[in-house]
Amino acid sequence: MPWNEDPIELIPKQFEYEVKAILEKANANLKEFEAKHLEKLQGAEGVYEIDVTARFEALGAEYLTLIECKHQRNPIKREVVQILYDKIRATGAHKGMIFATTTFQRGAIEYASAHGIALVRIMEGKTSYETKAFGISTEPPPWANIPPYVGYFTSLTNEGNIQHTLVSVRYSDALNDFLGL
Repeated sequence: MPWNEDPIELIPKQFEYEVKAILEKANANLKEFEAKHLEKLQGAEGVYEIDVTARFEALGAEYLTLIECKHQRNPIKREVVQILYDKIRATGAHKGMIFATTTFQRGAIEYASAHGIALVRIMEGKTSYETKAFGISTEPPPWANIPPYVGYFTSLTNEGNIQHTLVSVRYSDALNDFLGL
């Protein structure tokens, strides 16, 4: 997996819209699903502007998920996850997710795992195309129908190892499992 690859070439606002689109497409089967960009939410300590919010109904209950989009080159630190967790508690949200253009430090992954926050790295879709060929990688053929961007859900195994699970329009199981669906 090309984890040392440079971040995707999108300006931050485009990145936020792409994350919103991925969520909308991946969760199309949820009842009453709605994603909003730059929603302002009242919290215990004031008003928060959230990059993307997702509201949906599942199992007869309404859920609110806060999504932060981090378009940067340096790995995401634990403090970023802690800030999102504070926003979740302050607003009464049910879940939180961080989508980033870079990797996550181990401390961020451990904190997110302990507090039920999903971490997803967004990369070019071609990173999800694998072949058995040796040597220089090739571009995916048109018939492969690779989306422009995919995500890699980052989590810990029971043994404490870091694992990455593909997330895309066609592979949304990791996100649905995280949301308890």
